[in-house]
Amino acid sequence: MSTTERSPGDRPVWSKSAPEAHLDQSDDAQLEGDLPYTPGSARGALAHQAFRSVWLGTFASNVGTWMQNIALGVFAYQLTHSASYVAIIGFAQLGPLFLLSIVGGALADLVDRKRLLVLCQVEQLAFSALLAWAAYQRHPSTLVVFSCVLAVGVGNALNAPVFSAVLPVLVPRRDLPGAVSLQSAQMNLSRVIGPAIGGLLLAVVHPSGIFALNAVTYGFAIYVIARAKLIRTTDEPGHPGVPSGLSRLLGGLAVARQDALVRYCLVTIALVSFFCLPFIGLMPVIAARDVHIDPAGSLYGLLYALFGLGAALGAVSVGSVFVTVKRATLIRWGLTGFTVFLLAFGLAGTIGVAYPFVFLLGYAYFVTVTALSTTLQAHIADSVRGRVMALWIMGFGGTVPLGLLAAGWMASATSVRAVVVSGSGMALAICALAWFRAPALLGADGPAIETAGGR
Repeated sequence: MSTTERSPGDRPVWSKSAPEAHLDQSDDAQLEGDLPYTPGSARGALAHQAFRSVWLGTFASNVGTWMQNIALGVFAYQLTHSASYVAIIGFAQLGPLFLLSIVGGALADLVDRKRLLVLCQVEQLAFSALLAWAAYQRHPSTLVVFSCVLAVGVGNALNAPVFSAVLPVLVPRRDLPGAVSLQSAQMNLSRVIGPAIGGLLLAVVHPSGIFALNAVTYGFAIYVIARAKLIRTTDEPGHPGVPSGLSRLLGGLAVARQDALVRYCLVTIALVSFFCLPFIGLMPVIAARDVHIDPAGSLYGLLYALFGLGAALGAVSVGSVFVTVKRATLIRWGLTGFTVFLLAFGLAGTIGVAYPFVFLLGYAYFVTVTALSTTLQAHIADSVRGRVMALWIMGFGGTVPLGLLAAGWMASATSVRAVVVSGSGMALAICALAWFRAPALLGADGPAIETAGGR
């Protein structure tokens, strides 16, 4: 969507302002011909020191988070041997994303983002340490464990949209696709390294030790965020034309209602997350009941790591080998692969069959997610970025625990295999929508690195 000449009162809230367009042009003039990388590539994003430092520090923290996640699922299953309790713990981890992300997004566009990020990291550190203490008790309380996980989830729900809003100001707009690709890759590389380390440690260390180690890793994120120099781009409340109160809180919904591209990205990720992703939270149950391996053993750690490795490679591919491919093409074929591989993984009855399909499933999934996220980030203006990305976080992570609760009940009533296979059926419907709808919205003839805002 290119910006046209309008009076300030007529300009849509999602369009780029004149100062932003000027900054984009300045960045292009400064970088044109001077940097030996393809604009929009992952290498281009890493050329910027601020982004590189924050990326590495938060990567270390995310490795600890995924060590905790794999240990937490196993700990919950061993504590109760209940698929329902595993699902409830999964809800405590991610449920706050659905309920509180919109608040975090509003705060991201209102208060100092650096201070809010540091505060959220400190809160998660504290409750991860408390979780380690609770798990170390002779008879751990299921209620206390749930409460600690829920508190960490609340901190993550407020942190996630703020971090998504900070990411674009660490690189020029032309390198935003590479930055989004690397951020997705980071999250999924941590899914590889964290479970691999966690799987090895689980054999010799009590889960409480892994929870304590995760608390320490938050220190890396706190350090790099505190040192980073962020550009303050938030609106000043009280100025004419700046929404306040409920209008500010629901600003992202207003953008989604008026902008078809934003609406498509948000609805697609929400549908995939709710109907197709509960298998991630139920992975310990799948391991024990369907592929017949010990969820506390190294074979399970490898299963989880292969999914994360595939996802990481899928995310990196969008910012490297697929950097010139149209986003509509990536979304359509990514969803097609996701549908096929989810069905194959659901029907796999042995670990040898499950391994290759879970890898391919992760790859197709994050090609799709990264293409959608890059499209959305490049389309929106910074003044509403926090609130729109809060809706993305709600769709990406917040709907997963709701689907997981339903899937936990369905798995108890039928089987976990039925949950995964039914998810592939819904993925097929989402895929069909993408083939008919995505090209019209994203521009079937435009290159992937063009943005809706124009330059």
